[in-house]
Amino acid sequence: MVGGSSPPGPTRFLMFYIFAAILLSIALWSGHAAIALLLGISLTYVPKFPSDFFTKRIGSKLLQTGIVFLGGSISLPTVVELNGTYLPWISLFVITTFLVAIFLGKLLGVEKKQAYLLASGTAICGGTAMAAVAPSIKAKPEDLTTTLSIVFLLNAVAVITFPLIGDWFNLSQEQFGTWAALAIHDTASVVGAASVVGFDAVEVAATLKLARTLWIVPLVLLSAWYFKSEKQGSAFPLFIIFFVFAVILNTIMSPPEEVLYFLKMVNKTFLLAGLFCIGTQIDKDSLKSITIKPLLLALGIWCTVIPVSLWAVLSI
Repeated sequence: MVGGSSPPGPTRFLMFYIFAAILLSIALWSGHAAIALLLGISLTYVPKFPSDFFTKRIGSKLLQTGIVFLGGSISLPTVVELNGTYLPWISLFVITTFLVAIFLGKLLGVEKKQAYLLASGTAICGGTAMAAVAPSIKAKPEDLTTTLSIVFLLNAVAVITFPLIGDWFNLSQEQFGTWAALAIHDTASVVGAASVVGFDAVEVAATLKLARTLWIVPLVLLSAWYFKSEKQGSAFPLFIIFFVFAVILNTIMSPPEEVLYFLKMVNKTFLLAGLFCIGTQIDKDSLKSITIKPLLLALGIWCTVIPVSLWAVLSI
């Protein structure tokens, strides 16, 4: 460098890769979901952080891959038993949350499609549901950007705070997993928060959250009809199919404990790496896109969902 000028583009880009690798190594070494997420967020505050850095594109894929590996360590009877117990609660939660969010959106004067996107994300599975339903309702790009940024922010808060609240209420791993599956938006953040508590919590949380995600299908079909749209988007996340296939393989093959342990470790590695990458999506630009009315709606419905779902879990 001459006279303190910035290093050449390729050199600077290499420096970002090295620094990202160091932070990711720390995240994996820590084994803690919240630390991985916070380290990812901190990377975006490095001066001149590239807006198209590769971590922003692969976070969801890493998390979904980790969830598939998790399926390889869960048996089908466990999935059936958990959903047999909690599926009615999940269905009631999804429908009620969606309707309440739409009602609150009208009261607060939130733009119709923004309210619809936030209702979909809060009731079902965060960004996945919002991205799936956006083409059906002909949402503007700025509407999707604003609502996704809000959900990303709340997910980050959930990964950090939910384990602390669960510990305060002395929740069992099954109770915490159920609560996380009901109250947190994205599947990745559900599993991330549960991983802080223990593997049993992860197993319960992932299984129930994926059952909640199945509501994407009727949501997209209903949305296309209501908004008179022929665009139905990608209605069904493929990683759920692979998750179910992995569960079936586990049930048929009954792998030994050593294999199950390996699958759990792979799941945890992908989870931490995915959360780190998701953290890099929560940057200054995304936070600037957030406006007050949609934020108030998201906070209002979430502050209702959290205590109600916790009460339901303690009552079951």
